[in-house]
Amino acid sequence: MAKSSAVEIEVGDRTVRVSNPDRVYFPARGETKLDLVRYYLAVGDGIVRALRERPCMLHRFPSGVSGEKVHQKRVPNGAPDWLQTVRVDFPSGRHAYELCVTHPADVIWAVQMSTVEFHPWNSRRADTERPDEWRIDLDPMPGCPFSTVRKVAHTVREILDELGITGWPKTSGGHGLHVYVRIEPRWGFQEVRRAALAFAHEVERRMPDEVTTTWWRKDRDPSKLFVDYNQNARDHTIASAYSVRGVPEAVISTPIRWDEIDDVEPREFTIATVPARFAELGDLHAGIDDTAYSLETLLEWADREGLDTEGE
Repeated sequence: MAKSSAVEIEVGDRTVRVSNPDRVYFPARGETKLDLVRYYLAVGDGIVRALRERPCMLHRFPSGVSGEKVHQKRVPNGAPDWLQTVRVDFPSGRHAYELCVTHPADVIWAVQMSTVEFHPWNSRRADTERPDEWRIDLDPMPGCPFSTVRKVAHTVREILDELGITGWPKTSGGHGLHVYVRIEPRWGFQEVRRAALAFAHEVERRMPDEVTTTWWRKDRDPSKLFVDYNQNARDHTIASAYSVRGVPEAVISTPIRWDEIDDVEPREFTIATVPARFAELGDLHAGIDDTAYSLETLLEWADREGLDTEGE
């Protein structure tokens, strides 16, 4: 296949032209831009569910993941007329029209634009200022083994169960785990972050030898796991479920079952292995939108502790 060639990809009722399909994006196994397209088609239902109606930052790698990384918020001029966007405003007074996925073709268009990673907001375009997703980010420090991440995940589930809340775990695609919770879109980012901090404090209270909520990285014990409540702040994004990560091995941020926590090996989830898993298991986050939970109890905890995240 000549380097100047292009292919047309049929995605439902839409066609996306993909240029340079043979360009190697992931050097570990030699997967190409077209392999990336095929991966996202294979998990189409899952990636669209994870991104649907959310402002989305694109992490682009025009020459593959060994080259320059571009963080792109704005959809460029000349995008297809069927592509959906949403306006988001920033404290600087500037604004951007960001990609708002509603169809698998939107994802493939983004890949054509050299997107590898998809980083959505935790709110949707119906009201971008009121999140409907609370994100629990289990972020191990450099000296914290994955065995600790597993242990902390079980404590997270224990607390969620006590609150009567269902959490949906996934690998981060890096060294940690994420747990997502659908919430009622009644609160702004600051309140969601306060609730997340109250929850993080409870995890730390139960596991003081393994967990930290210390704000400044330089002050954290490098052997501990940081429960990163700040991922719920406005305009903070993390890789979505089914997003490929920009690493040579093409590791995936992959939904898992709670009963997989003790055995999961996150680095084994790649664009070479996840399509077969998806075909067998379907989208393990398929029910995530069925129930939205209240943050009232967590906000009561925050009030009781006098938590204020404004100064952080």
